[in-house]
Amino acid sequence: MYQQFNEQFAAATRQFAETAAQVNRLALDNAGAVFGLQLAAIEDRANATFAFLGEATQVRDAEGLKDLWPKAAQVARENIERGVATGQEVIGRTVSTNEQIASIAKAQLESTARTTQANVEQAARNATQKAEAYVDSATKGSKPAK
Repeated sequence: MYQQFNEQFAAATRQFAETAAQVNRLALDNAGAVFGLQLAAIEDRANATFAFLGEATQVRDAEGLKDLWPKAAQVARENIERGVATGQEVIGRTVSTNEQIASIAKAQLESTARTTQANVEQAARNATQKAEAYVDSATKGSKPAK
């Protein structure tokens, strides 16, 4: 009996470890992708900002400053748009990863439920057989009352 329990426990532990490794791999892949997206967005925004600042340092008169304002607004708008687009993509990837993790968890729970149900049914059959055998042996071994 202990051997069967140990085998079931070892199998459950192995399955848990495999599932945890799979979930961790998904989470790490998502974190790497998100980090890459954000780093690329920061790089793009920094390049655009520094290019604008380079132009701004070349301004020598009021007319040049007047021409600089629309460019400043354009750079700011593009930076905001890039930030929002990156944020949306990050959220989309994270939601997708969470759906995959939820799918793995659901499959794990369903598998565990099936295994547990099968074990309970087997235990119930064994208990019924033992009870019937006990009743049969008790009735055969006793003498009818007079």
